[in-house]
Amino acid sequence: MTPAEQEIVDLEHTYWAAIKAKDLATLLPLTDDPCIVAGAQGAGKVGRKAYEGMLMGGKWTVLDFTISDAQVHFPADDVALIAYRVREEMDVEGEHVTLDATDASVWIRRNGQWVCSMHTESVTGDPYGRDRVQKK
Repeated sequence: MTPAEQEIVDLEHTYWAAIKAKDLATLLPLTDDPCIVAGAQGAGKVGRKAYEGMLMGGKWTVLDFTISDAQVHFPADDVALIAYRVREEMDVEGEHVTLDATDASVWIRRNGQWVCSMHTESVTGDPYGRDRVQKK
């Protein structure tokens, strides 16, 4: 991995660690305003106030995470794409949950500072969702 690629992987680690710690002072400067977020609950533009509310008012807490198999690509000097596997240990409404997912982020460098401009998460499993459908 090149130093530039490692920098982007390190930013993802920093971002996850700040989510785990609910550290807005670290997260907000790393988050574009708005940031596009997509996942199982849908897609949307998330502004700073909404982002703060999601992090601080959510009924979930990241207890631990492991990032692996990161792939980084720079389509332009100030744009970085990263995709990776993540294992999340979480508390969701008082229940311990282990989640395996594949995530992707788009980082844009503005005035020398990288910000996450888009993030997606896909729960790992059958690409057609057959492993999540109840059988009759």
